[in-house]
Amino acid sequence: MAKLRKKGITLLKIVVSAALLYFIFTKIPFKEVWTELQTVRPLYLIGALVLFVISKVVAAFRLNLYFHKINIPLSTKTNFRLYLLGMFYNLFLPGGIGGDAYKGYYLKQHFEVKTKRVVAVLLLDRLSGLLLLFVLACALGMTLDAEEISSFQWLFALCIPLSILVFRVLYARFFAYVLGIFWKTNLLSALVQLAQLGTVLFILGALDINVATSEYLFIFLISSIVSVIPLTVGGIGSRELVFLYGALWLGLEEDRSIGISMIFFMITALVSLAGFWYHFKKPVPETR
Repeated sequence: MAKLRKKGITLLKIVVSAALLYFIFTKIPFKEVWTELQTVRPLYLIGALVLFVISKVVAAFRLNLYFHKINIPLSTKTNFRLYLLGMFYNLFLPGGIGGDAYKGYYLKQHFEVKTKRVVAVLLLDRLSGLLLLFVLACALGMTLDAEEISSFQWLFALCIPLSILVFRVLYARFFAYVLGIFWKTNLLSALVQLAQLGTVLFILGALDINVATSEYLFIFLISSIVSVIPLTVGGIGSRELVFLYGALWLGLEEDRSIGISMIFFMITALVSLAGFWYHFKKPVPETR
C-alpha cells in the first residue's frame, strides 16, 4: 500500500509539472525561449555554476551545525556527500525516499539520537532558508518602482523584523536545545541566498539582461519560496509559472524570464547529479 501511495504521489507530481509546463508554453512559445537560450554567454554560466556550488557548500555546513548541536559529530566531508545525495534524491527520485527522509534514516542508522530531534533540525534547516528568502524578497520589494508593489512597501518593511521576531520566539519555545546557533545558522542562510542571488545575476549576464535586475531577482526569490511546495518534480513548472506571471505583472520580457528559470533549473540538476555516485557508494559515517 505504501509503495502504491508513493507511485501515486510521483505520478501526480509529474502530471502537475507537465500540465504547468504545457500551460506556460501555450502562453510563451518554446521556440522563443529556446532562441534566448541559444544566445547565452558561457563564461557567465560558469560563474553562475560556481556561485551555486558555493551556496550548497554553505547550506551543507549550516545543516552540519544543527547535527553537531544534537550530538551527531558528522565530519564536514561526510555531511557534504550526504547533502549531495539528498539533492539527487529530491530532484531525480521524487517518488522514492526523499532527501531529508534519507538523511534522517542514515543518521538513525549510525548514531544514537532521538528521531524527533533529527526531524526537528532538518525542518529548522528548511525554515531558516525560507525565512531568509522571505526577508530578502521583502527587502527587494521595498526597492521596486512598480505601481502594483510600491503601495505595499510599508508592509514589506514591517514584515522583515516581524518575521524574524516570530521565528525567534517559536525557535526558543520549541527548539531551545539549538537556540545557541540561531543567529549563526540564519547568517549562513543569508549567505546561501545571497550566493544564489549572485547565481541569478550571472544568469542575467549570460542572457545579456542589464535592465530591471531587481525585478528579476524579486521574482526569483518568490519562485524559490513557491517551489518548496511539494506539488511538482523538483519545482519544475511551479518556478516557471511564477516567472511567467511575475514578468507579466512587472512588465518584463516573458521569454527571457522563463529562460532564467530554465537555466537555474539546469544548473541545479547538474550539481544534483553529483549525488548519483553516492546512491551506489553510500557515504561512510566519518566523525570529527
